[in-house]
Amino acid sequence: MSDEIFRVETRGIDPIPDSERHGRARDLFWLWFGSNLTFTYVINGALAVAFGLTFWQATAVVVASGLAFFAISAAGLSGIRTGTATLVISRAAFGVRGNLPAGVLNWLVGIGYTILNTVVGTLALEVFLEELGLLHGTPARAVALFVTLALTFVVAMWGHATVQFAERWMAYVLAVGFAALLAFLLPGADTAAPATGVPGASGWSLAFVIMLAAPFSYLPMPADYTRYLPRTTSLKSITWYGALGGFLSSVALGVAGVAAATRTDMTDAVAGTESLLPGWFQPVFLALVLGGSVTNSIITLYSSSLNLQVLGIPWTRSQAIVVSAAITGLGSLAALFLTDFTSALTSFLSLLIIVFAPWGGVFLTDMLLRRCRYDGHALHTTGPDGAYWYRSGYHPAGLAALLAGITFAALTCDSELWTGPLVAPLGGADLTLLGAVVSGLVYTALYRRTPAPAPVPAAA
Repeated sequence: MSDEIFRVETRGIDPIPDSERHGRARDLFWLWFGSNLTFTYVINGALAVAFGLTFWQATAVVVASGLAFFAISAAGLSGIRTGTATLVISRAAFGVRGNLPAGVLNWLVGIGYTILNTVVGTLALEVFLEELGLLHGTPARAVALFVTLALTFVVAMWGHATVQFAERWMAYVLAVGFAALLAFLLPGADTAAPATGVPGASGWSLAFVIMLAAPFSYLPMPADYTRYLPRTTSLKSITWYGALGGFLSSVALGVAGVAAATRTDMTDAVAGTESLLPGWFQPVFLALVLGGSVTNSIITLYSSSLNLQVLGIPWTRSQAIVVSAAITGLGSLAALFLTDFTSALTSFLSLLIIVFAPWGGVFLTDMLLRRCRYDGHALHTTGPDGAYWYRSGYHPAGLAALLAGITFAALTCDSELWTGPLVAPLGGADLTLLGAVVSGLVYTALYRRTPAPAPVPAAA
């Protein structure tokens, strides 16, 4: 068995044979539940209020955005059918060579979010160490960074089985802690507080972009965590278990952020939340911030190692994860000691939604049109003999649809680094995420089913 707890996984993007398939759909609940018990959602919920929404309006955005996990979880069926990673399967939509640029960007996004989570966890642990009187200043920050990186790297290095095991047990602990946090924040929420202004199209759209960005960032990952499941695992089971996990944790913490924002200034979300908590619970709160950062970083770092293999770099999964971890460490050092770098990285990641959303629209549409039936051998054939080579390695339909979606997203994007020319005529609305719909519709119009899908057992 190549996938055992506390043993380094030997498989990478190579197809998982039926003899090594194992696990149950319910394991996906804990994976997505644990990895989304992160303080980021508290920040996002607070931002929805800052954009001018009332408590109930912001809560509606949080709940509606959480439903996106149903699409993310359903995309995991492609992993069951093929036994390989998401970014290998996307070769069917874009072609073997056409898949590479998006693969690079997806790797950058994964590493970027891992850095941001590492920074948040490090800062929380630094404050914890200082409050205990153990360390102060630069030594405290350095030790906190080392511990946060170590917790993330060790689990991700062991691989798939250990990742799922760790997410489950960390979820048990974090769920209790975050439930207590909710008990402190929700009762005092000012649900009748008027909006800070008239949110209009700008406020509503920005709130949705912020809340949907997190689920969308998982689009290149679902198959990474379903590829070991038996072929008989049903679409219904993986969809419901995975979606409920991501939905419950993201919505609960998002609403907590909304509630906190009606009670105090959340410009500094950690400090603002701390001010609403009893003194004895504040160290626990800092531990929750650290734990949530680590659970999220684990799955993004693990997927980044598979991503590097998809790009054709001749490394094993273990070698690739060492490289990704090293880059994460360097990026975290820069973010922690160069404040301008943190701001620039955040702005850069927010801008990448221009590519990220249309890519997801094409990938999900391709999966639907093929009914998730792929030629598994052809996905790993990287030369002209492969069925997904198309025209010199590029799929014209997929790339044209991606370009159309990117164009629409760029014209309607409202970010710190770029404001599209259509934002003002649209009343300040940011319609970047609709780039996924545009790219999906264009792909549907251009799609031609070539080659014919390989047969898949009916039980799947």
